[in-house]
Amino acid sequence: MTAQVLVVDVGTSSVRASLVAPDGSVTTTCQQPMLPATPEPGLVELDAAAMAAAVLTTARAALGDGTARAVGVTNQRATTVVWDAESGKPVGPAIGWQDLRTVLECLTLQADGVRVAPNMSATKARWLVARAVEQGHDAKHLRVGTVDTWVVRALTGGALHVTDATNAGVTGLVETDGTGWDARVLEVLGLDPAQLPTIVDTVGVVGEATALPGAPPIAAVVGDQQGSLAGQGCLRAGQAKCTFGTGAMLDLVLATRPAFTSRGRAGCYPIVARRRGGRLVWGLEGAVLTAGACVEWLRDGLGLVDDAASTEGLAASVPDTGGVAFVPALLGMGTPDWDFGARGGFFGMTRGTSAAHLCRAVLEGIAQRGADLVESAEHDGAIELATLRTDGGMTANATFLQLLADAVGRPVEVAPEREATTRGAALLAALGAGLLQDEAAVEGAWTPSAVVEPSGSARERADRRAAWLAAKAQALATIPSLSGVSFN
Repeated sequence: MTAQVLVVDVGTSSVRASLVAPDGSVTTTCQQPMLPATPEPGLVELDAAAMAAAVLTTARAALGDGTARAVGVTNQRATTVVWDAESGKPVGPAIGWQDLRTVLECLTLQADGVRVAPNMSATKARWLVARAVEQGHDAKHLRVGTVDTWVVRALTGGALHVTDATNAGVTGLVETDGTGWDARVLEVLGLDPAQLPTIVDTVGVVGEATALPGAPPIAAVVGDQQGSLAGQGCLRAGQAKCTFGTGAMLDLVLATRPAFTSRGRAGCYPIVARRRGGRLVWGLEGAVLTAGACVEWLRDGLGLVDDAASTEGLAASVPDTGGVAFVPALLGMGTPDWDFGARGGFFGMTRGTSAAHLCRAVLEGIAQRGADLVESAEHDGAIELATLRTDGGMTANATFLQLLADAVGRPVEVAPEREATTRGAALLAALGAGLLQDEAAVEGAWTPSAVVEPSGSARERADRRAAWLAAKAQALATIPSLSGVSFN
């Protein structure tokens, strides 16, 4: 990379624009909060117009009086926007990926052979389009997109209506081979293909950001988790990373397309890791629904700590959990069980249990869920991971990192940038704009800030794993009626 790249990163709670240096380090960041609204329980909405404005404001502020050689876009996936092509204005709020208003619709669609989950875009798009038509909008003028589509539209002054393959792949609207939109699914949902964006490469110039000084080329568009993969140098088959934020997501690069189209036996689901030159690179993903959210609960719900950072020292003040196990299933269980009726809990508490034991148990429980993800990815990907690369807010906690290395039983490499998504989008944009020669240069940019080795004996680690799995079994099917719900 010979010059700085501008990255626009629209996350769950903020819009950030960053300049990224040739070594992948972030040199300048301008950020605006973008907190979602929850008008009713289960509803998650964002102001799409404010989002577009924040994209331009932060990008221009980051550039200052200069420009960039290339632009990368990365974003929260599956959040859905619908707008009127004639006015350019959204016809309603953007519906967040966490929104649950279409849960019953997802279940009803199974009778038509359409299996989509409420965290996908499919039923969100249907809901927004139907409401817009009810309000008098002409369906032929409506356009549907995910956050990347909306951001690129803003950067190009409305000239482009595109999405990349990584974002399209989690909408629930594409063919299982990832080649294009699924005509039958669109028909069942009542969506017109003309409303949908063109699917483009993740890596490669898609157009010019004419709304920015110098109109730099938009040379990469990538979903946040796939951006994090690239940011941690995971481009080859068998490489994996796990991001520990509010939840946790493990992504693994595969050599070929998975044989399954929905979920593997161990609970991972296929993703497109990237597309370049029309060629798809496939991967697997597994999810933990609550990770860092459990640490926030220790602070806000239980009041055991004043801030998240203090969990590191408190947990390290005791040598073990004192026999306490914590299962982080505050919103149900993701991979491998996919049990929405599971609930979190502490097991094995006594009169001798202290706040430090509870804190350590929470960190260890999240680490053990990381081990769940590793085991599931290895099973569904038919591969063995030598190391695990990791990023996200929880990687600031050294005690957690040691517990993670112990739980997964292999070295944990820590990303130099806590949010590797921005770094990955920058490196992919540099590749797409020709500032980097090949993918080996993206891989070569990876230098972990630390490598944490497992501690103790293999037998000790296995015993702790077995004890935690026994506790996890007790947390499953806490609410049987919810445990029976499946979107697979």
